[in-house]
Amino acid sequence: MGAIARAWGRAFRSQFSGKIMLLSLLPLLLSVALWFGLLYTFMQPLLDWLHGMFAEYGAFGISGSVLAFLGLAALKAMVVPLAAMLLLLPLMIITSLVFMGVVAMPSIARHVGQRQFPTLERKEGGNMIGSLLVSVFAILVFAVLWLVSLPLLAFPPLALVVQALLWGWLTAKVMSYDALAAHASLEERHALLRRHRGALLAIGTLSGFAGALPGIAWVGGAVASVVLFPVLAVLSIWLYIVIFIFTGLWFQYYCLEALARLREEAPALP
Repeated sequence: MGAIARAWGRAFRSQFSGKIMLLSLLPLLLSVALWFGLLYTFMQPLLDWLHGMFAEYGAFGISGSVLAFLGLAALKAMVVPLAAMLLLLPLMIITSLVFMGVVAMPSIARHVGQRQFPTLERKEGGNMIGSLLVSVFAILVFAVLWLVSLPLLAFPPLALVVQALLWGWLTAKVMSYDALAAHASLEERHALLRRHRGALLAIGTLSGFAGALPGIAWVGGAVASVVLFPVLAVLSIWLYIVIFIFTGLWFQYYCLEALARLREEAPALP
């Protein structure tokens, strides 16, 4: 736990440096441009399609009963926008994570490596293609598990825990690779992922709970008005990027410290 807390403190201090703040701009602009175009083009057709599906299969009555059971009967009229939110929210998070991993993580690795671990040899055991392959595999597994877990939304506390664990697994899978890609060899990365699997999952899960905050803003937009969807989408994307930047720093500090200790223990490891 000491290494996790130490990496958290370092990440928190680095988060507010001018260079790190600037790193959030490009992923933010890419994500906003993508989702502005998608929402402008497809938001109303998506709402119309969902409304038709709900009407055809009698889902309005079922969803109204569930909301009434949860004490949220006032949201019955907003059930279609809420359903749209449930479909769009994971996609927004995933695209933000991918843009952040591709655009910002290499710069974060250089920033942390040069400032805190200047003598740590770079063995270049990973690359962008490897990062994309890991991300695609993790996202596909995550998507299946996310869909399977959707019925748990009827039990909010359990759903929050399960979804935070899912985000924790996805974040740990993607960011651990990116954090070690430049400095660790293939053998070193595999050894570290085996040895620190629990700690990496813990960092990802804690970050997953923080990732619930943009979702609250998104739900607020759905409840308030469909018109607020684009505005809340931009706010949510920005919050995701900030959270992912901090999470990337947290993983980077933890992984490089763990790599340095591994090399002290086994300096002959290729």
